[in-house]
Amino acid sequence: MGILDRLRPDPSAGSPEIIRSSSVTANEKHGSTGGEPIVLDADQSKNIKSVAAEDSDNSDELVHKDMQTGVQKIEGMAQVWPKWALYFTYAWVWVIYFIDAFEGPTGWQLTPYVTSEFSLHGLTAITGVVAQLVAGLSRLPLAKLIDVWGRPEGLAICVTLMTLGSIMMAATNNVQTYAAAEVFSQAGGNNRNYILSVLLADTSQLKNRGLIFAYIASPYLITTFTSGYFAQAMLNGPGWRWAFGIFSILHPVLNLPLIVLLMYYQRKAVKAGLVPVRDSGRTILQSIKFYAVECDAIGLFLIITGLALFLLPFSLFPYQGLTLSEQWSSALVLSMLILGFVIIIAFVIWEWKFAPVTFIPFHLLKDRTILGCALIAAILFIEFYIWNSYFASFLQVVPGLNVVQTGYVLNIYSMGACFWSFISGFILRYTGDFKWQSLLFGMPLTFLGIVLMIVFRQPDVNIGYIVMCQLFIAFGGGTLVICQQVGAMAATTHQYIAVVLAILSVFNSIGGAIGGSIAGAVWGGTFTSDLARYLPAESQTNATIIAGSLVEQLSYPVGDPTRVGIQNAYGNSQRIMLIAATAITALGFPAVLMWRAIDTRKRKQVKGRVL
Repeated sequence: MGILDRLRPDPSAGSPEIIRSSSVTANEKHGSTGGEPIVLDADQSKNIKSVAAEDSDNSDELVHKDMQTGVQKIEGMAQVWPKWALYFTYAWVWVIYFIDAFEGPTGWQLTPYVTSEFSLHGLTAITGVVAQLVAGLSRLPLAKLIDVWGRPEGLAICVTLMTLGSIMMAATNNVQTYAAAEVFSQAGGNNRNYILSVLLADTSQLKNRGLIFAYIASPYLITTFTSGYFAQAMLNGPGWRWAFGIFSILHPVLNLPLIVLLMYYQRKAVKAGLVPVRDSGRTILQSIKFYAVECDAIGLFLIITGLALFLLPFSLFPYQGLTLSEQWSSALVLSMLILGFVIIIAFVIWEWKFAPVTFIPFHLLKDRTILGCALIAAILFIEFYIWNSYFASFLQVVPGLNVVQTGYVLNIYSMGACFWSFISGFILRYTGDFKWQSLLFGMPLTFLGIVLMIVFRQPDVNIGYIVMCQLFIAFGGGTLVICQQVGAMAATTHQYIAVVLAILSVFNSIGGAIGGSIAGAVWGGTFTSDLARYLPAESQTNATIIAGSLVEQLSYPVGDPTRVGIQNAYGNSQRIMLIAATAITALGFPAVLMWRAIDTRKRKQVKGRVL
């Protein structure tokens, strides 16, 4: 029987078979070095007995012995930590996500002002392309590391990176530095959130996981009404730099208590003998080489470099001071496109023929449910970044909303998706279904919202219609995001939860990078030329300045002929972006049809004291 046969669950059966053992004492089962018995203190013994009684799995093993150390650590921790620690973890994770939900929309609203300060507003979409790639593609090696080292160790690394990114944003003096800061910030922040998702999956039953993921998204219900005021206050007061400076202080302060708690109970599980102590016998240099091979560092470098070089020209081509025909035939654009394509091919050849350990776990992607969920993840991010990249600027220039009002509209998606994810989670909890609610509700509503935006995201259209479209996309997206995550996890075992979630993140990031590149290409290819057509004669000479600065665009009052020309240019660019987003979204229907209808109520993955 191959590994796929072992991973593929039978919907009518319970959890997959694991290695079973006869009833033995903790000392006999977990062993000890040198033959010394392992002594559990009173609290540990009480916790283990209590949790074992609550665990519905028939296995005698308190920790899966055939899994990696990081997974064993988290299962051991779930055996020894008390209920208050479990509840505190979930409460504190919510606090962390609250600050993240506050920071994200603030960054979306401030980024146009950052790029405009350097007269490069057109690069708003591209600043995050490389960051998206690094943040997403690094999750697969990160998944391997946290499976080997542990969840809190990975958290500590990610918090360090996101803090460094926020400091760089606050101190940036050009768009290039800001883009580099985005790499650190997103690589740290997105991967931190990824590890928290893995942690919650580690400590919750599969049937409850939809509700758990909805729970950690719930802060958006609050931050929708607050982030806009914060962004406006920063712009009117100390400036956008101080906003990023504040977050650079909050990140280590907020995350440290959770890291300490997890480390404490992991160590307690190790001392209790629940996690075998393994000495690799490797030197530091040997360990570096070992992890470089295990994480496929060469493959990671090739795919990030290749995709970045291939995608960046689609947004950079207008900034060469050349005519449109010359821009695409310039040495810079052609060399980046060709070199990027060659490196992507080199990545494929490396993975196929030479990589000792492949970057992408292809054996998991052979499962049609996991592959279908990954495709949905990519499709959702492509269409989102196509229509969302210049949405904040559009809302201020065309309907004439202020920063606070823009924040409200921008956050409709987050708030609506969060609200609806609870309903989707309840459906999952009580019916075990994730496929049909996605196919019959999630996909149609998302598709409808994007199609209608082609008509409604234009000048002189009431903002209420745009809000309606956002609600459609939000409710559809809330269903699809929850279902594709739970669906992918339902198709595997606890051993591969971190890897499967990382696969989804890889497809998310590649999709986001592609979507941002398409948006940047449409903007660069249409907006400036449209300004030349729509601006009145007296403003024609300022077309380049207007295209490069949101502040300059907003300096013309509503109703002014120049403002009307700018609004018409926005409308045409948005129409083309949304047509592209519609075509991409249509591919989601066959992707969902690939999923198997697995009943999540009959799948048992985790052990110990969990929710």
